[in-house]
Amino acid sequence: MDRAHFFSNQAGRTINAPRLSRSRFGIGDVVRHKYFDFRGVVFDIDPVFANSEEWYQSIPEEIRPPRDQPFYHLLAENDDSSYVAYVSQGNLIADAGGGPVDHPRVAQLFEQFRDGRYRMRRSLTH
Repeated sequence: MDRAHFFSNQAGRTINAPRLSRSRFGIGDVVRHKYFDFRGVVFDIDPVFANSEEWYQSIPEEIRPPRDQPFYHLLAENDDSSYVAYVSQGNLIADAGGGPVDHPRVAQLFEQFRDGRYRMRRSLTH
């Protein structure tokens, strides 16, 4: 399989990933975690795990996701707070009909919420 390499600041290393990868969700999609009570809007996607080894090892082994799947950066929220989350594709489901995400950074990245998803600000796209 053809591979690509990119440097991840978050991981502090070069990541080896498939040149072509299919993600289930896109930028602006609203998703929900399968097991934990939070939801969020996707603002970035890594084709494979691209965070630090310390972060990966902090996940309990019995629920630790495989590295070779897309991982999503989310502007996340739960009943108590708003934060940024990094979640594997296998742990996310679409949040059909959940409405907008109430995260303070949403307006910085997205223009509008319509038909269940957000549209990225034009100034941030290329």
